[in-house]
Amino acid sequence: MERPAWAPRSIDISVPSVSRIYDYYLGGSHNFEVDREAARKAMEFMPGLPKIMQANRAFMRRAVRFAAEQGISQFLDVGSGIPTFGNVHEVAQAARPDAHVVYVDHDPVAVAHSQAVLAGNERAGVVAADLRKPQEIVASPEVQQLIDLNRPVALLLVAILHFVEDEDDPYGAVAELRDALAPGSLLVLTHASYEGIPLPAERAGGAVDVYKDIRNPLIMRSREQIARFFEGYDMVEPGLVPMPHWRPETAAWDPDDEDPWAFSGFAGVGRTA
Repeated sequence: MERPAWAPRSIDISVPSVSRIYDYYLGGSHNFEVDREAARKAMEFMPGLPKIMQANRAFMRRAVRFAAEQGISQFLDVGSGIPTFGNVHEVAQAARPDAHVVYVDHDPVAVAHSQAVLAGNERAGVVAADLRKPQEIVASPEVQQLIDLNRPVALLLVAILHFVEDEDDPYGAVAELRDALAPGSLLVLTHASYEGIPLPAERAGGAVDVYKDIRNPLIMRSREQIARFFEGYDMVEPGLVPMPHWRPETAAWDPDDEDPWAFSGFAGVGRTA
């Protein structure tokens, strides 16, 4: 397999990557055949996966605009993935030109492309770090330089926590990040769940097995389990809901017009007191 010029020499291009599979679902070009093969296998069980990812991105953009409207000008996106059109810094800086954004990911391809996209943007940066080590994120030079932790921050954990197994204490990691942020900060979160998927859980489980096979287990949590990530936050209306239900952009929005797959999983925003 020929290595593209954009692929860092340090990565094994024969092993699938969650961030590159996600890029494929969104129609991106920074993925390899091994990623596309894994994605197609998962889609044999859950053909609506690309629609779920599109709904996820649409929620993220609405939540970033909401945060900007609330006066927040600092955004920390953990598990940010490979940059695509309408990424956090584009949405945030369109709403607030003074917005500062730091992306965090442990995938070398995601980090390399974030660095390329952000070249020349003095109000945005990227950190190579892991959600499971929150202190490394907070103490990183990029966060220290671009984020004032004494002022409110929008912490984005979008489509990342379902890749953190319980044995790695995702609740503890989220709590550590919460405690590092100033009062008035926001948590923006999405999470996969069997609830809302328009087919039996047994069938959807086939897609979960694909992720297990590539050593990136996908942890499907219940709404109650997902709500626990918001401990210490006051939920913003309308609470923890399927992604399209979170503050749709038009009053005339009709859920019957949405693809049923868009309602898979949950999204929510919380605010610290």
